[in-house]
Amino acid sequence: MSEFDTSNSTLTILSRDAKALEHWINAHESHSVASSLPIVQCTDNPNAIDKQRVSVLLSDPDLAVQIIPQCKNLQWCQSTWAGNAPLLALEKNDYQLTGIKGIFGKLMREYVFAHLLYFSRNIPTFQANQAQSPPVWCGSTRSPLIGKTLGVLGAGDIAKSLIPVAQSFDMKLVGLTRSGAQQAGYERIYSVDELERFASRCDAVVNLMPDTPGTRGILNRVFFRALPENAILINAGRGSAIVESALLEALDCGRLKAAILDVFDIEPLPSNHTFWHHPNIMITAHTAAESSPEDVASVFCTNAKRFLNNEPLMYQFDFAKGY
Repeated sequence: MSEFDTSNSTLTILSRDAKALEHWINAHESHSVASSLPIVQCTDNPNAIDKQRVSVLLSDPDLAVQIIPQCKNLQWCQSTWAGNAPLLALEKNDYQLTGIKGIFGKLMREYVFAHLLYFSRNIPTFQANQAQSPPVWCGSTRSPLIGKTLGVLGAGDIAKSLIPVAQSFDMKLVGLTRSGAQQAGYERIYSVDELERFASRCDAVVNLMPDTPGTRGILNRVFFRALPENAILINAGRGSAIVESALLEALDCGRLKAAILDVFDIEPLPSNHTFWHHPNIMITAHTAAESSPEDVASVFCTNAKRFLNNEPLMYQFDFAKGY
């Protein structure tokens, strides 16, 4: 339950999509939210915020982190992102922090299976044949997804969307979580203590884990050496999960056939980074599953009704656990 007096709470929006979020909140079917939690500040500039007026904050975490330490009256921050490592790293934790869930799954499964099929059907070879002069009419080897095992690091809310698609391709699905608790749709869930056993099962691996002390560097030399040869890695979780030298070693020795990377320790990825020029790395610009302002506003309004009624908030983060 909330421990705050919400009777005089107001809303501050600090986001690159501030105006769009304001529009969708005002247009939401729950009109009581806009009237009971009036918007008093709406900007994309942290320097324009009056910190003393901030009681409820809807914000991009990388912007929120610049003002939250000075927000003495903050009761609740609704992040516009799924992950909130910048905010969890702050000393200030006397407020409720919630993230975004339930809207990324469909987009993530498009991203994952677009790349799995790209390599399964050996599309790069056909592209290369077409680019030759004269073009080459030639078949190519394929590696159908049927019977392959897809491993998911971070078998949580977003990963659920992968289950029916994997099943439609007759793939086996295994997962890895902190606890190792079994879940429907997976042949088996492994705990983090069973990382090598998990890796040994995976023809393809998708990392969806958040950035926590326990996940940093989890994709290391031990992990990559346990994979079957010619495995495929998709990292759409956090860049901190990968030990970069170990990844490059796995690619160069053939343990990994390819790595599809959407997230990085530094974003944008510096133009001189080795990853840009590696022939077996595909880079996307943190776009695997982007949220829309309309979706974020919907989650916020649902949570705002709970906040105003002193009910538990959805998708709340635990500062002690770091996620």
